[in-house]
Amino acid sequence: MFDLDGVLIDSEPIWEDVRRSFVAERGGRWPPDAQTRLLGMSTGEWATYLSEEMHVGLSAEQVAEAVIDRMGAQYESNLPVVPTAGAVLHELAGNWRLGLASSSPTRLIDVVLTTTRWKELFAVTVSTEQVARGKPAPDVYRAAADQLAMPPSSCAAVEDSSNGMLSAAAAGLTLIAVPNRHYPPSAAALSHASLVIDDLAELTPDAVAGAG
Repeated sequence: MFDLDGVLIDSEPIWEDVRRSFVAERGGRWPPDAQTRLLGMSTGEWATYLSEEMHVGLSAEQVAEAVIDRMGAQYESNLPVVPTAGAVLHELAGNWRLGLASSSPTRLIDVVLTTTRWKELFAVTVSTEQVARGKPAPDVYRAAADQLAMPPSSCAAVEDSSNGMLSAAAAGLTLIAVPNRHYPPSAAALSHASLVIDDLAELTPDAVAGAG
């Protein structure tokens, strides 16, 4: 099971820039810990947070539409794919069925998978838009495991953020951590990892097998 933002695409700084700029334009306030708090939230959760806590003067639905439009435009001009991601996915797909468990909205997941031609590599893709709660709740990983008809304990999750790691651990998956260099995860979240790697290129079939 792969997270998307921060693992396969280096998009978290773009999310911060887009949302921070949007809040500023609307006369809202961006707290210092905002991006860390937003990591892993579902679309409904972060849009509500911007609407109600940052006082942008728009409904959550309006916030989500505006921000996702801007993110889509950024992806169309320059999709920040992690250089080794494609090779890693192709190699691992030859050994296991792959899943995607992402906090990105379905619309942006589709843009990424179409642009990269990765869609056929994933047996299932689940957005937190499709479950009740975003990360760190376990919902998205449990849903992905259900769709694969696999017990969570037989699955491994590749995550970069604290909330993502806590989500995978709470769902009962083996956790492989690739700590985000822009927004480093907490020691408490990392403590759940069976394997910690510095670069996605280290995620070989042998490494995955050893983590289990």
